[in-house]
Amino acid sequence: MPEAPPARAKARAARWLALAILIVSGAARAATVDVPTLSGRVVDDATILGFKTRDRLNAALEAHERATSDQIVVLTTPTLGGEPIEDYANRVFHAWKLGQQGKDNGVLVVVVPRDRKMRIEVGYGLEATLPDAAAGRIVDHVMKPRFKAGDYDRGVSDGVTAIIAVLEGHPEAAAPPAASNRFGPVAMPWPARLGIALALLGLLGLFTFGGLMASGAGGWVIYVFMTPFWTLFPMPLFGVTAGWAILGVHLIAFPIIRVWLHRTDWYRKAMARLATKGSTGGGAATSGDSSWGGSSSSGDGGGYSGGGGDSGGGGASGNW
Repeated sequence: MPEAPPARAKARAARWLALAILIVSGAARAATVDVPTLSGRVVDDATILGFKTRDRLNAALEAHERATSDQIVVLTTPTLGGEPIEDYANRVFHAWKLGQQGKDNGVLVVVVPRDRKMRIEVGYGLEATLPDAAAGRIVDHVMKPRFKAGDYDRGVSDGVTAIIAVLEGHPEAAAPPAASNRFGPVAMPWPARLGIALALLGLLGLFTFGGLMASGAGGWVIYVFMTPFWTLFPMPLFGVTAGWAILGVHLIAFPIIRVWLHRTDWYRKAMARLATKGSTGGGAATSGDSSWGGSSSSGDGGGYSGGGGDSGGGGASGNW
């Protein structure tokens, strides 16, 4: 007796469903990046690091591990094929068992150049010493600027150096750049910078000229009063170095010019005219009260292995 049509339809649907499951599961397996072999403290599968950088990193990481038993490993891989870097780093950490068993004192640094992603994965035992906030600052302030400039060697090296420093009791290594380092020229188009600079220097110069011209102690009062302005205003426009240079010119040049100016015949005649007229026409100085005004993998040859440590997902990720 022939099979009923509904039964054939159900069988066909089941076969298509099974085929779809096989295809999806196969695609998922293909999209998952394999965990590489732990061949050393630096596994440069993306080949973005120079030989000298890898040698220096291996030496530094080995020395730190011998001194503290903390196990830090750097891994670079070209791409993750869409897998979140947090998941991948966690898979690698567990597969490699970084850190010592019972201490869980491992750290994994992952850099994925094609995806422009990075992560510092921290083992359970180091989360108090290298908390997520500190790892995030190393990612954002130490590694990211170097990666954006295309300098992977410096970015990885500086990041590892900062991690080691924090683990060795120097948390300031993960601090944001000091205010003095950030206090550089404000980013703006050069015509705007030039216009603001001319207006600012003109205003400061006008008041300073008033101090040069003022007689008696009033001029020195203006000199002291203007010093903070010559300190603060030029730095955002020209940077710290140029700002200090401008301040130095003010501190040294003002007394010399003022003493010389007050000894010239021109100044004596100008003061005599002021005394006769009672004031200057421009308001820069007045007589009598002295007032003023105006307007490939590298490492230990395959003999390196994790110590049985574990990670609970602590750390920080970033991109550039």
